[in-house]
Amino acid sequence: MLKKLLLTLLGGLLVVMVSLAAGFYGLRWYGDQPVSADRDTEFVIVSGDSLGRVVLRLSTDQLIQYPEVFEIFARIKGVAAALHAGEYLISPGITYRQLLNKFVEGDVRYYSVTLVEGSTLKELLQDLNGHPKLLSPVEPASLSAMLGQYVQGVSKADNLEGLFYADTYSFEAGTSVELILKRAHKKLQSVLTEEWGQRTEGLPYKTPYEALIMASIIEKETGVPSERPDIAGVFVRRLEKRMRLQTDPTVIYGMGDRYEGGLNRRMLRERTAYNTYVIHGLPPTPIASVGREAIRAALNPSDGKTLYFVARGDGTHHFSKTLAEHNRAVRKYQITERRKDYRSTVQQ
Repeated sequence: MLKKLLLTLLGGLLVVMVSLAAGFYGLRWYGDQPVSADRDTEFVIVSGDSLGRVVLRLSTDQLIQYPEVFEIFARIKGVAAALHAGEYLISPGITYRQLLNKFVEGDVRYYSVTLVEGSTLKELLQDLNGHPKLLSPVEPASLSAMLGQYVQGVSKADNLEGLFYADTYSFEAGTSVELILKRAHKKLQSVLTEEWGQRTEGLPYKTPYEALIMASIIEKETGVPSERPDIAGVFVRRLEKRMRLQTDPTVIYGMGDRYEGGLNRRMLRERTAYNTYVIHGLPPTPIASVGREAIRAALNPSDGKTLYFVARGDGTHHFSKTLAEHNRAVRKYQITERRKDYRSTVQQ
């Protein structure tokens, strides 16, 4: 009787052990199976989603087979409550195990947005507010309160043009425009502070903000990156000699939406806070966003004696030391030998 009972217990135990082993190897086999995606597919886990809800959507989207097994697989691994919210890219060939690890590690899909060097704040906001993966558009009126800390030399009452570093920023879907702007402003402060500490001595800037203003003018005047220090040298020497900067981009910026292309003498004589054909010194704010190279050029201009430059029409400039030489260059490149394919940037 006892022997029969022991054999029964041992038989039952063996069945349990075999079942457990089969279950273990079955789940292991399942984890190594590929998802059902036949192309790259976006999948979103919303903040607060439960494991069951995620599994249901995976099944509904026909990305997994045997959803009950996938849920058991996740619970046995102890990660049922460890799935990160975000947008994921599920590629063909990825296994269930890799998919679950992706969710646990938060390996979300990243997008990027580029704040282009030379773009105005208006253009920058249009690009950010119109990005399909960024949320919560920002209005210009809210920028001042949003930023808080500013570059030395600018107050909250000032135009915030140029206070966002031109660069490419990566982000997750659903990131706010405000967060990108704060990152761009913080990076601008960091780069400007770093470059200010490595500036050439004796420059005619009282604050880093004045250097930023100059950098924005250099950026708008530059067609060839290698010319930035040369253009900076011309403007710095003109400031030192108390000559007007006389740079077209400042006139255009001061005209705002009234500018429709092309400048005439009346526009050059119009008094605005930004018309450097009329005012002495720098305009009150930057006129565009800049990157490190324009800031570095403003703070480390080329030595020399040139005081003028004119566009050749191929994206480069002719630099002159005297007004007479400059006038001859203007006549040559703008009138007598003007290129039929005249352009302000170098053709790629």
